[in-house]
Amino acid sequence: MSTATSAPEAISRVRLAMRAAQVPPSATAALDAQAKALITQGVDVINLTSGEPAFPTVEPAVQAALDAIAADFTRYTPAAGIQELRSVVAEFLGRHGTEYEPGQVVITAGAKQALHYAFTTLVESGDEILIPAPYWVSYPHLAALAGGTLVPVQPAQGSGLKVTADQLRAAVTDRTRVLLLNNPANPSGVVYDRTELAALVQVAIDHDLAIISDEICDHWVFGDAAHVSVAALGPEAAQRTLTVGGVSKTFAMTGWRIGWVAAPTPVAQAITAIQSHTASAPSSISQKAALGALTADLTIELERRRLELDDRRRTTIKALADIPGIDVDGDPTGAFFLLADVSGTYGLTLAGETITSAEVFAELLLTEANVAVVPGADFAAPNHVRISYTVPSARLAEALTRIADFVARLGRDGG
Repeated sequence: MSTATSAPEAISRVRLAMRAAQVPPSATAALDAQAKALITQGVDVINLTSGEPAFPTVEPAVQAALDAIAADFTRYTPAAGIQELRSVVAEFLGRHGTEYEPGQVVITAGAKQALHYAFTTLVESGDEILIPAPYWVSYPHLAALAGGTLVPVQPAQGSGLKVTADQLRAAVTDRTRVLLLNNPANPSGVVYDRTELAALVQVAIDHDLAIISDEICDHWVFGDAAHVSVAALGPEAAQRTLTVGGVSKTFAMTGWRIGWVAAPTPVAQAITAIQSHTASAPSSISQKAALGALTADLTIELERRRLELDDRRRTTIKALADIPGIDVDGDPTGAFFLLADVSGTYGLTLAGETITSAEVFAELLLTEANVAVVPGADFAAPNHVRISYTVPSARLAEALTRIADFVARLGRDGG
């Protein structure tokens, strides 16, 4: 008798570790993939789920990568990244008033990997990480992989999706180890000003918490908003802060996968050791591309892009304000997202389907209007959808028209 088993049976006998079994795929990545799959089938889907600017990678980065390939710069680099790039990143962060040395900067394969290393370095099993909600979908799973637990602090009704220092302080326990901040914020687009941010940081100082500050969207601030770096709020803040960033958003280099974490020297050294045993080092060619972007004079081009994105932001806010049942929540003056509260459409029907949640709203919007948005449950914003307004202006206008037409049809089909 044959003892051979089919591949599916063999696979089914592999026991997953609990940490792997409990981590779902990224909701934003899954929806982005679903929208792109429909597009490949010829469906005219307008994808508003993406977390990347619809601009080309800046030209100096491309040229630097080509030069690196031509020079055969294709070998391992130091685990923390090439020295030139670490130095330039320290200078780049200094534009916000921080004082990092090159030795305090570790180059990683994207900001998400930097966050993973930060959690791995700081968090013990059972530790708690405080975070203002709504928050980016990957944070709780990154925390869980490190053995920690994310503790969301919900903003009060009418607070503009911002939490206060008193709310943070009330959530601190004897197991709290880290305060995680994301400013400008994904998914809400809100920006904490200097006074608000300093008050939150003071809670961390008072309770001796480490701070992970995700500042990946620091370039994308609009109107009267200004980016404030946590590590620039004084020595006590700097001594406990890990600043996470990268080239993905500012320079439209999401696929190049170059991020960084800047931290006090012992933390940077620990992260370097971890990276040396995992990734070895980031891509040599991508590091050179990032160096090309960071050392070129792109002031005019980056400002042009920022103003163009700001125009799309204002267009989106204005259009949504005119749609009954949809309310833009908070004051989205940063990043390139906003949260739209769609609970005003609950109970309405279309094509025999009743909207009972933001998930149902998003599903119907995709199937009936060919517009993809992200439902907010995984952002701790269950009555909202996240809209990314990075697509080209003409496509954005078409998407907003489709959303308005979709909502206008609700309650008229399906009984």
